[in-house]
Amino acid sequence: MPLDAKLMELARRAAQAEGLDPALVCAVVEQESNWNPWAMRYEPLFFAKYVAPLYTNNKVGATEAYARGISWGLMQVMGQTAREKGVASLFLSTLCDPAVGLAVGCRILHQKLDVAGGDTPKALLAWNGGGNPDYAEEVLARMARYR
Repeated sequence: MPLDAKLMELARRAAQAEGLDPALVCAVVEQESNWNPWAMRYEPLFFAKYVAPLYTNNKVGATEAYARGISWGLMQVMGQTAREKGVASLFLSTLCDPAVGLAVGCRILHQKLDVAGGDTPKALLAWNGGGNPDYAEEVLARMARYR
């Protein structure tokens, strides 16, 4: 089984474990990381808004603070969000482990859908944090590829 097929199977299983549409999860993965489990991106605006106050108030050290301002892995889960959702591993790079990142990402996406009352576009915009107004449309357009 090629690597992409293994990752897709992991994504489908993680989606099903959270009661999510596997095609939606696969579309989010493609949009966020293009199936690269090692994808990482520093998000300076997210850091400034959500993490910097923790650092300046000596709640977390510099390395942990910057790790919390990075989006990690296949679903590009924000480090701060992962911590808020209970990821307690010493290093947030654990989110680059496909099984870990997908499980955490699917749990968070499920919660976003619950808050949005099942409105998938609204949940996707919340997932993206509003940075791209076309995000939901772009993800939904990718879903057909995974049906």
